[in-house]
Amino acid sequence: MSRSTPYIGMVAGEASGDLLGAHLIAALRERIAPARFVGVGGPRMEAAGMRVLYPMEKLAVRGYVEVLRHYLEITGIRRRLAARFLAEPPDVFIGIDAPDFNLDLEARLRAHGIPTVQYVSPAIWAWRRERMRKIRRAVSKVLTLFPFEQALYDEAGIASAYVGHPLADVLAGFPDRRAMREQLRLPAAARVIALLPGSRVSELVQMADLFIATARRIGDTAPDALFLVPLATRETKEMFESALYRNEAQYQAFTLMFGHAHEAIAAADVVLAASGTATLEAALLRRPMVITYRMPRLSWWITCRKKYLPYVGLPNILAGRFIVPEILQDDATPENLAQALLNLLNDTRVRARLESRLAELGAALRQDAARKAVEAILPLLQP
Repeated sequence: MSRSTPYIGMVAGEASGDLLGAHLIAALRERIAPARFVGVGGPRMEAAGMRVLYPMEKLAVRGYVEVLRHYLEITGIRRRLAARFLAEPPDVFIGIDAPDFNLDLEARLRAHGIPTVQYVSPAIWAWRRERMRKIRRAVSKVLTLFPFEQALYDEAGIASAYVGHPLADVLAGFPDRRAMREQLRLPAAARVIALLPGSRVSELVQMADLFIATARRIGDTAPDALFLVPLATRETKEMFESALYRNEAQYQAFTLMFGHAHEAIAAADVVLAASGTATLEAALLRRPMVITYRMPRLSWWITCRKKYLPYVGLPNILAGRFIVPEILQDDATPENLAQALLNLLNDTRVRARLESRLAELGAALRQDAARKAVEAILPLLQP
């Protein structure tokens, strides 16, 4: 359908996708100012001007068992979105990460002639490489965030473009530790640990108590330690508050923040992060970290059988080796996590070397990603 105002469908399924989507919307508006954006997203995409049909929390479920529990609701949303976009076809559909949801939707839309873009490659280099067949069927173009991904798509004959990571651009000029502590009114000499237990409700179920128990154990050794806990949504913030109460934790040592994860990371000496985008954010802000993750046992067993790499954290994947500790599943105990964090906290030389290595990773990912993404998408918008 020809129309004077470009119409773009978008779906993001979690906080990191909401951030990428908001930057992409802003960059697209610079080139096609009157564009209309409709789909699934969070508060950032809504603030950027997208009409949100369903909140992204509906899709923010990780793990096989958890997806099965919400299967009917998630497939119902996908079915209704497909019907809407087929009744009023967008000029292009952009799925932002969330491949388990977006690839099926993209396949249906593309079969009806709607151009589709997958912004953020599924982690085919890490696990489930068989998804390449589905990607070929579903996607007109893949926008990759990491430099090693494009060669995989070239080999498979799938159109792709390496755009770099938008967070690397956004965080390049972020205030340093001293400036951020002044902004947050934290003592310059304080020992500060940022706790990032995840952005999904399912992650808080698995990790809220673990993170609190770890913090309490650190407090036994370092009673002056302060803990910053940014939570992505009101629901996850309420869950963490309930966990504090349940564990009878010393509330004064914890500062809960609604959003502001980057500020919390920048102010910290070290970070404890659930595996995912938070580990990349910590790397781009040059903060030493310990990576952890827990999921239901069946989901963990299935995931381990399908992975190709010995590490799961993005800093280690980008470096091609272990540069930060990963303590996962059964090994993720308060004792082990607290010891790893205290090792970093007490060794300034190790922290300095790691900060330097993380700065190199960040420099490689700065590509002016939003501009490159727009350049890759615009040809699909042509009549």
